[in-house]
Amino acid sequence: MADHWWWRPGWTTGTRWYTWHLTFDGANDLHRLAADYRHALDDVPSLDLVPDRWLHLTMQGLGPTTEVSEDDARAIADAAGRHLAKIPAFDLALGPAIVTPEALLLTVTPAEPVHAVRTAIRAAIADVWPTVPENAAGFRPHVSVAYSNAAGPARPAADALASVTTHPATARITAAELIVLGRDRRMYEWETAARVPLG
Repeated sequence: MADHWWWRPGWTTGTRWYTWHLTFDGANDLHRLAADYRHALDDVPSLDLVPDRWLHLTMQGLGPTTEVSEDDARAIADAAGRHLAKIPAFDLALGPAIVTPEALLLTVTPAEPVHAVRTAIRAAIADVWPTVPENAAGFRPHVSVAYSNAAGPARPAADALASVTTHPATARITAAELIVLGRDRRMYEWETAARVPLG
């Protein structure tokens, strides 16, 4: 595995970023599943386990707060309200967890409604800006339950996941959130700028 916390372009200590997430406050079934995995992974070295509060499904970035004005962020959120109102709330199945080079991820199905939400958010951005950041292609919905913080073998994490006896979780998605994201403490943490309901 590799260290997830290397500094991506545009990021450094203190950077805050406008981005869109699906979040899981009150998603008790997902919290149950994440706790099962955290218990199994607790003794695996070089992992940062994600607490319930910071579980998220990354959707679409806007850019650093030093470059994105509050007026633009507000206008994009308003436009997103119009687009997301056309998408009904939906249920997701999350799990099982899999190992990737930088994180342990919960699979997400079905992917189609998540893609629909992202497409709507990108349409909202296009209503305000001439260019939409990030690629439309290559998006794979997932929820991380742990991040690797050092280079090392994947086998301990894989063995720990294999020892878990649990069943996938269900979460109801009723809104998308525009957030102000930071990652100074080896965790993605945020404040909500706008919560935009689905139809």
